[in-house]
Amino acid sequence: MGGKTAKAAKATEGSGSELGEFLRLRRAAVTPAELDLRVPSEHRRVPGLRREELAGLAGISLAYYTRLEQGRSTNASDQVLDAIARVLRLDATQRAHLYDLARRPPRAVRRRPPSEQPHPRSVQLLEALHHLPALLLGRRNDVLAWNPLGHALLAGHLPYEAPADPATRPSMSRMLFLDPHTRELERDWEHYARTHVGYLRLVAGRYGEDRALAELIGELSMKSPEFAGWWAGGNVRECTFGSRVLDHPVVGPLEVTYQVWLQPDRPDHRLELYTPGPDPAAADALALLERESGPAQRAAAARASEATASAR
Repeated sequence: MGGKTAKAAKATEGSGSELGEFLRLRRAAVTPAELDLRVPSEHRRVPGLRREELAGLAGISLAYYTRLEQGRSTNASDQVLDAIARVLRLDATQRAHLYDLARRPPRAVRRRPPSEQPHPRSVQLLEALHHLPALLLGRRNDVLAWNPLGHALLAGHLPYEAPADPATRPSMSRMLFLDPHTRELERDWEHYARTHVGYLRLVAGRYGEDRALAELIGELSMKSPEFAGWWAGGNVRECTFGSRVLDHPVVGPLEVTYQVWLQPDRPDHRLELYTPGPDPAAADALALLERESGPAQRAAAARASEATASAR
């Protein structure tokens, strides 16, 4: 198997091996000294905890923990998972990811889910937010809808109507790693991209049966060396808020903050709302962007609304 193909296969492997990989990576990240374990340093071949050390601290047998790490046990109790999470010093996001991987049925069949459709109320909310950039993102970070200013801020080089058709719907994940425009837009691209990889790994653990998600991860692993390397690191994290500094082609540099809101009836759909950063110049830049792109964006939005209405 070629190098890139092997990476893609590893990125999309089954839940048992994903659980084992996660446990091994987290075990390697915790040193005996952090847990007040006194062990001789010579002849130690692993950088973190050994299996027997983790098992002993968690109060479970080495044989059972080994089966769990090798994907040969899929019925770990909450008490066992909590004990392992405590020893590995997992945060809340990592703990949730551990549960997702451990609770997934073995050899779950991956299916291609139906195309995601935005809820009309979510689209109405986007349209009402005239002065703030906003996007509605699906489970796999596909853009289900955006308002004119959200489009102008993050993807002005793409057609405004693109999210309306699942076949042309932009993928924020692909754009971040494979689209030169998006890469140049992000001043601290590496930081934001690393964060994005951690979020994708979290989602992959939560929706392991999603074939399209697995294919996305495989594609990015093959086409982006950075993605493949960071994915192998095993980090997971939520992306619910943060800040981004953009080198925008129309209004120049500006800092924005973002907040993510989950949809109550569709928790895998996220409304991503942007506000100006603390520098007053950021608000001025967003206002300028709205003025510069406003007429064309509003015309495109009207065409998109008419197309959606005629399709119903």
